[in-house]
Amino acid sequence: MKFPQKQTLAGIAKIIGSTFMGPADFPVWGMNEIHVVRQGDIVFVDHPKYYDKALNSAATVVLINKKVVCPEGKALLISDDPFRDFNKLTAHFKPFQRADALVSETAEIGEGTVLQPNVFVGNHVKIGRNCILHANVSLYDHTVIGDNVIIHANTVLGADAFYYKNRPEGFDRLKSSGNVVIEDDVEIGASCTIDRGVTNSTTIKKGSKLDNHIQIGHDTVIGRKCLIASQTGVAGCVIIEDEVTLWGQVGIPNGVTIGKGAEVLAQSGVTKSLEAGKTYFGSPAEEFRKKYRDLASQRQLPDLIRRLKELEQKGA
Repeated sequence: MKFPQKQTLAGIAKIIGSTFMGPADFPVWGMNEIHVVRQGDIVFVDHPKYYDKALNSAATVVLINKKVVCPEGKALLISDDPFRDFNKLTAHFKPFQRADALVSETAEIGEGTVLQPNVFVGNHVKIGRNCILHANVSLYDHTVIGDNVIIHANTVLGADAFYYKNRPEGFDRLKSSGNVVIEDDVEIGASCTIDRGVTNSTTIKKGSKLDNHIQIGHDTVIGRKCLIASQTGVAGCVIIEDEVTLWGQVGIPNGVTIGKGAEVLAQSGVTKSLEAGKTYFGSPAEEFRKKYRDLASQRQLPDLIRRLKELEQKGA
């Protein structure tokens, strides 16, 4: 998330009530998660395991819960609870804005676009030309839709990321300030849910087609001309490259990459990144020829065990 205008290190520290290491006028331009940080951003870290990754990332300000040596050219914000203070910054720079109408006055809707009954279009949403949004579609704030997009009934774009910190008193949600971006010529089926990015965009690129009942997690990027079948679940921060096919009930965990042109067969459970141009099957998903050979071998086990017992009895 980029701030509306340049901030200073001292100004950010005042908002969250923290101390800081670095020049008071050190420039701060935005805030992002570790996997999408850029120069000028704040990133937060609250576990020693990830200190080095955060301190050596592209971020120039690190919100951290311990005084450490500050890398050259960077600044630190020292907080007893970086997770809490990252949420404070989200609430300050991108607070929740209530809706006063089914279609917000701040929405931009292109020529030829049709909104069927009870479509909800939130604040600062942009919809391109010649789109069709069927009944009860909900577009949360700042969603961006390209041209010639079709979205079927009851689909929701832009709900908060499923991202929580487990505290003794219960789960604490990390506030989402990102959005959803749908490029041109995408079709999305009925009752799909596509969560917005935590600080960046969840993106579906040009020409991809989604079936009904699909969940896409926060900050995931789906490439061009992908085909995704019903009941597929994709976690956050996944990269699905161009022309990938995911058949029904495929499950994908966070942080993996599915290579260009890969095909994952129905009911497969992906556990790691998959190479481009291959077909995969099973749980854990493996190259389908190998998986089928393994399954064929397993079917032979009862017969092999029976033969071994017969040989043992003859030997006795």
